[in-house]
Amino acid sequence: MFFRKSSPFADKDLLSVIQACRANDPRAQRTLFKQFFGYAKSICLRYTSSVEKAEDVLNEGFLKAFQHLDSYNETLPFKAWLRTILVNTAISHYRKNHRFEQHASLESGEQVAFDEDVVDQIAAEEILALVQQLTPTYRTVFMMHVVDGYSLHEIAGILSHNEATVRSNFARARQKLQQLIKQTHYVKTGSTASVPYHEN
Repeated sequence: MFFRKSSPFADKDLLSVIQACRANDPRAQRTLFKQFFGYAKSICLRYTSSVEKAEDVLNEGFLKAFQHLDSYNETLPFKAWLRTILVNTAISHYRKNHRFEQHASLESGEQVAFDEDVVDQIAAEEILALVQQLTPTYRTVFMMHVVDGYSLHEIAGILSHNEATVRSNFARARQKLQQLIKQTHYVKTGSTASVPYHEN
């Protein structure tokens, strides 16, 4: 009977774990998975509407990471490399499952107000839970732009959408998020000043 020989590695030495993973050591792969599970799951949850869907993205993302470890540059942060793979995997899931989902563009000159004071009153974890209630399109565009720093022009290219539609989706995602926050926390405000956003 043939037994796979394990590669030596130290749990606390990330580079040695990665080297063992490159040699297809299952014990090292489990170690890497456990070490970055929480971080990876938090990213996947931002792009999905349920824990189950997040875990699907997470598992596929880790599989891709193991398959492409040879492309990882060890002089760069591993977290950033893994994050890119997970975000791309989440976007691929969106494109596959919501390919034909469309949202109307805003009318010319229409403004969507967003009150920062409302957002400041609740914790980041609560905001994330509310973001998960957005439609897949709104959630994806919002997370790509606000959290992962893609410009709206870049998002339009990645999702194969019209840029005007992406801008409308982002504006309406912010509006819907504010509505969800107000509904959840019964916040009443007397003004709704428009908040500008910076495009990278």
